[in-house]
Amino acid sequence: MTADATGRRNRVVLPSASAATAYQRQWFADLKQRAAEGDPVALVNADAPQEILRALDIPYVVNQWWASVCAAKQKSGHYLRLLADRGYPADQEAYNTLALASTFDEDPPWGGLPPISLVLAEATGDALRKVFEVWEREHGAVFLPFERTIANHQDPRWWERIEDDWEALIGTARIDLMTAELTGAVKHLEMVTGRVFDEERFREVMALVNEQQLWNRAARDLIARTSPAPITISDSIPSVMIPQWHRGTVWARDAARTFYHEVRDRVDTGTAPCPEERIRLMWVGTGLWFDMGFYTWFQEVYGAVFVWSMYLAIAADGYIRHGDDPLRTLAGRFAAFPDMINAPPWAAEWYAKEAVHNRIDGAVHMAGTDRRGTYFVNRALEAAGVPVLQIGGDSGDSRGWDAQAVQAEVSEFIRTRVEPVAARRRAREKGAR
Repeated sequence: MTADATGRRNRVVLPSASAATAYQRQWFADLKQRAAEGDPVALVNADAPQEILRALDIPYVVNQWWASVCAAKQKSGHYLRLLADRGYPADQEAYNTLALASTFDEDPPWGGLPPISLVLAEATGDALRKVFEVWEREHGAVFLPFERTIANHQDPRWWERIEDDWEALIGTARIDLMTAELTGAVKHLEMVTGRVFDEERFREVMALVNEQQLWNRAARDLIARTSPAPITISDSIPSVMIPQWHRGTVWARDAARTFYHEVRDRVDTGTAPCPEERIRLMWVGTGLWFDMGFYTWFQEVYGAVFVWSMYLAIAADGYIRHGDDPLRTLAGRFAAFPDMINAPPWAAEWYAKEAVHNRIDGAVHMAGTDRRGTYFVNRALEAAGVPVLQIGGDSGDSRGWDAQAVQAEVSEFIRTRVEPVAARRRAREKGAR
């Protein structure tokens, strides 16, 4: 591993990450060709049931993936200004508005999005619903919303039951509502596209998703128990998330399997991005797309490795579902999805469980303008013995990001709070051997 002009280490990209990026570029070119030939294209939020589009062979772009591309191309600040110029708020749901803002740019990344005919998203909050209604007003896209529901009872250890006992865990009323909404969405999509929803094809999609996430779980667990960590989150995020946006395909299932075997090979050969690893960190929040190199600096100075992000972890715990009725089972996958990563007590207890499972010494929590559940997540992590540093920032807004200032803040956190915790963990593990 070499260093760039800023002193940050240049990471060695996993072959699976390079392959996924190449695949995504070709897929995007093919998608734009299909759009040019008359196919409708959907924009889909990450927590919306993309699987029905997969079964209907309706091409779609994931809103958060395109936002990450815009941010990585250093476009986020410009795009938020474009929104403001058109009279829209530039300080609400920045991450979720970048795709919309990119349609107002004369020189967008990758030549820009194709025309969007449909938008599918869960209506989590008034602001987010309004974001997708703007797609209708600005571009004539039909918005198919899924209601955000709340459970009447909670089992904070949801990951132990969610695969098979999802209806009892989430609640029949919530499942009934989302199944009805899915049924209506499928009927609408059949009507406007002329395609026919094939249940057998849909069952194949659902089975492939389960297989893909089992490989992700195996990779998550392997990284959790290995020191020094075989990869960092800068390595894992592209290898995990690009296939995640292609859930339900043979390619995505095979990509997840390849990723696992790459991690396995690195463990077997003792290959690690930071052989002198002393500290294991978790990053709570969405990826820092406009500054992914930020994570690697701490390896060089402190032997501190960001080994955990929610992307691989939620793939491992949050997606697998088993059931006889595939549409109802899909409702069981998404009816409570925001609960798992945002809402207390589910999210708080899950982050704490993951911190313990991955032997985490400290957590850096990037809390943007949307701070759903932030306090409870921090409290649960601290109760689990994991010190937390909450920092400001937003994956969709680079305007207020001061990398050097945040780097200094995290450095102080490591020196004063994390290093003692890490030293005790290493001593315990040494004594247990």
